[in-house]
Amino acid sequence: MDASHPLQRDGLTPAAQRVLDAADRLFYERGIHAVGVDLIAAEAGVTKKTLYDRFGSKEQIVVAYLADRDQRWRTFLAQYLDVAGSEPGRRILAVYDASRAWSAEHSSKGCSMVNAHAEISDPSHPAYAIITEQKHWMLALFTDLARELAPETAEHLGRTLMLLHEGALVAHGLSTFPNPFDHARRHAHDLVAAEEHHH
Repeated sequence: MDASHPLQRDGLTPAAQRVLDAADRLFYERGIHAVGVDLIAAEAGVTKKTLYDRFGSKEQIVVAYLADRDQRWRTFLAQYLDVAGSEPGRRILAVYDASRAWSAEHSSKGCSMVNAHAEISDPSHPAYAIITEQKHWMLALFTDLARELAPETAEHLGRTLMLLHEGALVAHGLSTFPNPFDHARRHAHDLVAAEEHHH
């Protein structure tokens, strides 16, 4: 999907995969700052030397964690977009369906990128660019999908679809109200239907 990502899971040794799996679970459940390399190494069943040999630093483990989650999300989403076919309205709604399914399985505490950004606000941190690029990628995706439906209002519609999506992620993570993805999807459906009627 994105060749700029520094890590491909299938290129890792078994020990490095265990480190990444442990980091994924611990960083997401407890927070990035709260989890040290000692705990990650212990959970992964590797020595700290093995951990540092593969990843170099805790910062680079954070980079790998976020890049891996992003890559897995994009692969997951691509399957939903494939099933939706070529019709723009169905493709837009498929993003909300994918997010609802992904969040139920992988993101009980909300979006890992938003959560990481709460802890990493320094643009010089190597993970910062992954966090911000992921959201820019989502905006570009919504804008591209909107362009297929309504070229003249694509930027405005893309931003609105993005806001609905991100609001649902936050409401889900905080359990603000039930079924936020269904709520966002209904509003997205209304926007899509209005554009389809207009055209």
